Amino acid sequence: MPIRKQTSKPPFDIVRVSHVEFAVTDLEASRAFYVDCLGYLLTHDDPQTLYLRNLEERNHHSVVLRKSPQAQALALGFKVASEEDLDKAQAWFTARGLGAEFVTAPFQGRTLAARDPFGMPLQFYCAMDQAECMLQKYGAYSGARIQRIDHVNCFSPDVQASYEFYADLGFRPTEYTETRDVDPKIWAIWMHRKGGVHDIAFTNGLGPRLHHIGVYTATPMDILHICDVMATTGFLPNMERGPGRHGISNAFFLYVRDPDGHRVELFTSDYMTVDPDLEPIRWNFDDPQRQTLWGHPAPKSWFEEGSIFPGAEVRAPVMAPKPIVAA
Repeated sequence: MPIRKQTSKPPFDIVRVSHVEFAVTDLEASRAFYVDCLGYLLTHDDPQTLYLRNLEERNHHSVVLRKSPQAQALALGFKVASEEDLDKAQAWFTARGLGAEFVTAPFQGRTLAARDPFGMPLQFYCAMDQAECMLQKYGAYSGARIQRIDHVNCFSPDVQASYEFYADLGFRPTEYTETRDVDPKIWAIWMHRKGGVHDIAFTNGLGPRLHHIGVYTATPMDILHICDVMATTGFLPNMERGPGRHGISNAFFLYVRDPDGHRVELFTSDYMTVDPDLEPIRWNFDDPQRQTLWGHPAPKSWFEEGSIFPGAEVRAPVMAPKPIVAA
């Protein structure tokens, strides 16, 4: 069977997805999008970098934007439970020939840089500089009133292999899409550490590439509000898909693209998954309600476009069924 029994004792303790680093070509255009439009809080800036966080977050940053000639997804960051877990992680990656080294990351403590088997660049850390709690500073709420980073979603050329690797690290599946073949294959899977529907997800496609980062808003009204904001402040072309409600995860959503094409999902109203015996929900690949509970399909760009990872060879997917797309 494609889905196996979960790993109860992972080799090191990952708490949650923590941050993402993007290379962007125009820092001021990115500031206008993330800060002025979406409502991210600016924690620190310099001529080459913006460090951003959301209203609920006390960590120094959950998005890092670095000026670069080429737009890329530079790293996916994960918080671990202890400094000892960092040493365990280095030993685990090294034993598998994947390589892992400690690097200097501003505003973070010891940070381990590694890559998964497909070349996705990962960061693991335990401690990060802290910032003022803004949760009840309601005068600072603007844009989509984003609360926190929730997940990352990646294109994988082999979803089964990606699932098995991250399952070894203790990520637990919550929902998955499977083909109707005699020998069913996983098309996409959602996996978590923190007790939501996902910290990381994988979708069949040219990869590895980052499909999107998901950020959590308090209510669906925050998502409807940012639709009005974007439609009247010059960002209407940046709205790609939605608003709507997913069948998978039950989340109310809106997908938007930043000036370099990096995709952000505004996301709310998923459900709790902390019970260790929670059975993952299976969806048929050809069920249109898995994409959107209301039945309308995603645009073609949503299945084909993503952010590249530096140094990772993009490969053709092992499966080639055609998804349901909007005309």
